[in-house]
Amino acid sequence: MDLKLRDYQEEVLKIIDNLESGAYLIQMATGLGKTATFTNIKRKGRVLVLAHREELVTQPVKYYNCPVGIEMASQHSNGEEVVIASIMSLTHRLDKFKSDEFDMIVIDEAHHAAAQSYKKIINYFKPRLLLGFTATPNRGDNVRLDDVFEKIIFQKDLKWAIKNKYLTDIECLRVNIGYDISKVARRMGDFAVNELDKAMNTDALNGAILEAYQKYAKGQTLIFATSVEHAQNIAELIPNAVAVTADTKNRAELIHKFTNREIPCLVNCMIFTEGTDMPLVETVMIARPTSNSSLYTQMVGRGLRLYPGKEKLTLIDLVGTTGKANLCTAPTLLGIDMENVPKSKQDEIQGDLFDLPDLIQEISDVPESWIKNIEYVNLWAKEQSYNTHNVNWFKMPNGDFVCTMKQFRLIIPAQDELGETCLFGNKMKMQEAFDLAYKFLSEKHPEEKYIWDVTQVKKWGKFEASEKQKNIIKRMCKDLDVSELTKSEASQILNRLLYKGA
Repeated sequence: MDLKLRDYQEEVLKIIDNLESGAYLIQMATGLGKTATFTNIKRKGRVLVLAHREELVTQPVKYYNCPVGIEMASQHSNGEEVVIASIMSLTHRLDKFKSDEFDMIVIDEAHHAAAQSYKKIINYFKPRLLLGFTATPNRGDNVRLDDVFEKIIFQKDLKWAIKNKYLTDIECLRVNIGYDISKVARRMGDFAVNELDKAMNTDALNGAILEAYQKYAKGQTLIFATSVEHAQNIAELIPNAVAVTADTKNRAELIHKFTNREIPCLVNCMIFTEGTDMPLVETVMIARPTSNSSLYTQMVGRGLRLYPGKEKLTLIDLVGTTGKANLCTAPTLLGIDMENVPKSKQDEIQGDLFDLPDLIQEISDVPESWIKNIEYVNLWAKEQSYNTHNVNWFKMPNGDFVCTMKQFRLIIPAQDELGETCLFGNKMKMQEAFDLAYKFLSEKHPEEKYIWDVTQVKKWGKFEASEKQKNIIKRMCKDLDVSELTKSEASQILNRLLYKGA
């Protein structure tokens, strides 16, 4: 397939061509063409491409200019220069290959590479280059990749892509249609599809989807549904809408009519998540709740292309009650953590995509979140296997850690995908930063240990807040009930108020 590569694609190919042997990560936003990029890497031997979904296995084939073998289900490779393999199939077929069979291994959607199935394959082979491509900036909040990749060699995120006019602006809306999926089981890190469909595919909710479409959708609209039946039911309600499923034979014709504005709305079930050329999509509606950031990013990605006359993408997140499960919404595109945002305030998170981080910071920077912070940081550190040395860090929504003292603030910026950050002007691993910060506080500010040491905070913190604390907080947070605050909770609140006022 002949394809004219963009400047940034040529740039990353040049970087890769000059790499020494090792394991490297490349981050490119959805819509910037990572498949077209990795299939054009100069080959210096046989290549293995690893993917976890069927469409990701088959999609790259057309981009290669050489025979391509497939390892998936009933398909088997036969010595081709390039082999594309499904992770699940290859884990059972490793004895078919020698450990030094491949000069280069490419991992598509590399944020999955921390999973044991991937590690089994990665540990078996001994390639010259291991390259991971990912569109998902997870900011290290869920999975770190530092035990797989050594270095991030290229980063072009969504903000860069939109600013440089490769992708369209995004206006984000949250529409609460009142669904309740809090009891839906979770499998493989996402909602179980059958149960999700039962919860979502009701007359009342489908009517609410119609109402949201009529009220908020602008121009050519693509709706993601939970099942074939759900897609059909929604399409029946929307005038002139068409449901597109795996059984739809004339997809190309429907997309052509949609692009010509003859069909106003296409409703699909997992058909347009990836690999489909849809030139014009002006609104994307997510009626298929997910906690899989990759799937969510791919759904939104269908609407990011530029098109003559298209001003921006309107992204409509249809939301409801999810219980403890994290729901992917617009902030997911920027790797922003919504856990700290009070549930009562989450529906306020809308507007231009790049205004959301400041809005989230403002909305989540409230006493309700401050009080829970110690518990929240402890849970995060445990999941990440980090030792914070009991420093009283406050974790900001963007992943930064802030320790507020009387005269200054100590800040450790959010770690990247490889668990790296920067402190006192030096780049280092996150654990090194926690160690260095603790050493700095211990040596330079021992007299303020009662503020920065959680152990000491907890000792005196369980008693009722002093009248002085309560009065200061009442003066600064007029709507907050201070009657039952503990000294520790009051201290957390005052620390944050000092930080905000500084």
